[in-house]
Amino acid sequence: MRGYEDNTAFLGEWGPFQQTVFFLLCASTIPNGFSAFSVIFLGDSPPHHCFVPDSGNLSEAWRKAIIPIEVVNGQEKESKCSRYRLDVVRNLSALGYIPGLDVNLTEVEQECCVDGWSYSKDIYQSTIVTEFDLVCNDKWKQPFTSSVYFLGVLCGSFFSGQLSDRFGRKPVLFVTMAVQTLFTFVQVFSQSWEMFSVLFFIVGLGQISNYVAAFVLGTEILTATVRVLYVTLGVCLFFAFGYMMLPLLAFFIRDWRSLLLVMSVPGLVYIPLWWFIPESPRWLLSQGRVEEAEAILRDAARRNRVTAPEVIFEESEGEEKPKPEEHHSPLDLLKTSNIRKITLILALVWFTLSMGYFAISLNTSRLHGDPYVNCFISAAIEVPAYVISWLFLRYLPRRISASASMLLGGGALYFIQLVPPSLPSLSIALEMLGKFGMAIGTALMYAYTGELYPTVIRNTALGSCAMISRVGSIIAPYIMTLSTYYKYLPYILLGSLLVLSAMAIPLLPESFGHPLPETIKQMHKRKCGNPFSGVMNHASPSGSPTDESGFGGCQENATYPNA
Repeated sequence: MRGYEDNTAFLGEWGPFQQTVFFLLCASTIPNGFSAFSVIFLGDSPPHHCFVPDSGNLSEAWRKAIIPIEVVNGQEKESKCSRYRLDVVRNLSALGYIPGLDVNLTEVEQECCVDGWSYSKDIYQSTIVTEFDLVCNDKWKQPFTSSVYFLGVLCGSFFSGQLSDRFGRKPVLFVTMAVQTLFTFVQVFSQSWEMFSVLFFIVGLGQISNYVAAFVLGTEILTATVRVLYVTLGVCLFFAFGYMMLPLLAFFIRDWRSLLLVMSVPGLVYIPLWWFIPESPRWLLSQGRVEEAEAILRDAARRNRVTAPEVIFEESEGEEKPKPEEHHSPLDLLKTSNIRKITLILALVWFTLSMGYFAISLNTSRLHGDPYVNCFISAAIEVPAYVISWLFLRYLPRRISASASMLLGGGALYFIQLVPPSLPSLSIALEMLGKFGMAIGTALMYAYTGELYPTVIRNTALGSCAMISRVGSIIAPYIMTLSTYYKYLPYILLGSLLVLSAMAIPLLPESFGHPLPETIKQMHKRKCGNPFSGVMNHASPSGSPTDESGFGGCQENATYPNA
């Protein structure tokens, strides 16, 4: 029986059709880089203290002394949430008393910031923190804002995968791009933190949905080495470009409403792409819509200036035919022992990578210095990470590559606790090295997961894995707060999970050099043997088998469960 890639080999790998799909789908992921990390600038908290209203009988000395001094981490700083009682200070000022000389300030009663706060504008003109006073008693709303966004991402991961597998990759891609663009724009008009958070949740719904849809669409249209290039130096690298552009935009646009407005504009540019990006022929075939799939491939042949065969997809006797009316749900990912084992291991890996990646990314203040430079460094380090992941996917087995990258990330975070306090720059370097390893692992796992699952549930599987990973990202904003209990606790926790995940990955099947499975039965043909078998005798990465069984150290089952 000839597979999809054999039937479509006449197109070639890198003609005008594939080039158009490659670059347009990659470009569609740039706004995701804006959205995922926008809260770094939208929700940052500038230096602040209690606001002191103008008063004619308040001397300059008392205006300077009215904010108490506190010792934080061995440094004296102005209190952010209290001041000396204003009525008492006014009376003392009217009597001509001098603070610290005639009056012991420790004996003056303090009060909370009943008149609001005064925020520094050295860095930002405004953020949602300064707009809605998310400080002191409402400080919990700052990390919770990020968690609300990732909660939307989680829900989008759950629903978009099923919708994409049922209604197609292309409609879900464009509908969710529209949702992300529209609600980013509507956020500009938020009148309260609650309104902003609800809209932010909806933006998160669209953000992950269009990213996963674009990822799967490109994975299914492109083949062999081009597909590997797409999932690493393609979508991941363009996402990093969007991430890198965020601090550049925020540097010139320091008002949060104006920044959101500019971030919503690129979405309008993607409307014409509807007429240039096709539906996935693989998905159409899985739904029994053979004529539509052939029409797309004949148009692709015309663009590539090659001749398509009269019959592209030949039916073979006894061949399993997809049933258009048969739909799959996330429960299919746990239906049998083989598929359940794969799903549970991937759940652990995706959860760990997402929690660690976002905990480090949202913690750019630990780099010290200018937040725009910090964010750019954090984004720029992903570029070499994705280049490395492409090389790994191109030349090395998936299990070894993924395990090594996570061991690198976990080891780097573990070593932070061994760095002397006198070398803070070394701690920062190790933190960035940890993120470097996690960025490599994330790119590898997107590709690896897409290769393990068949076409009929591929988007559901990726969406479900993304959903599980977002549980980690929801927790991520709070991970670094564990340092209040023990300075290195966040790094020990993240490092331990990364090492555990690295040890679990070799239990997965190897997919390097094999065509994408089309049906659940084809997926069940992979049964793990030695986790690292087939490593030494790998053929070229163009797709030839790695051992005699053709499954990279996994052998075919004698019998297959009913799909």
